[in-house]
Amino acid sequence: MDILSSRIILRPADYAATLAFYRDGLGLAIAREYPGGTVFFAGQSLIELAAHGGSDSSSFRGAIWLQVRDLSDAAAELALKGIAIDRGPVEEPWGLVEMWLRDPDGVPIVFVEVPPTHPIRRDSRWSPT
Repeated sequence: MDILSSRIILRPADYAATLAFYRDGLGLAIAREYPGGTVFFAGQSLIELAAHGGSDSSSFRGAIWLQVRDLSDAAAELALKGIAIDRGPVEEPWGLVEMWLRDPDGVPIVFVEVPPTHPIRRDSRWSPT
């Protein structure tokens, strides 16, 4: 299975305080921002703060995010290895196709396929006029 990129996703209870901690306290550079979130460079990885989902009573506070080239292939490979999938591939309202499973300690792992038309694939350095 090809892992194209990875990041740690955090859903903090206090988004503003956590944003200030990573941006101002740790001095991490911003890789990109989107409505409801900020992604920071963190060495060879990324840390994403998602403003949604952390302030409710949900126990979800974070996950490992692994982008793959083809989610159907990844699901088949994991199934052949006997790895349980909590939720099969689903296209989310934000346009990504996601599949969820957990490691042996219960840490959520999100496998993601980014469709060709998704904004993540747009090159923001140049745009035709």
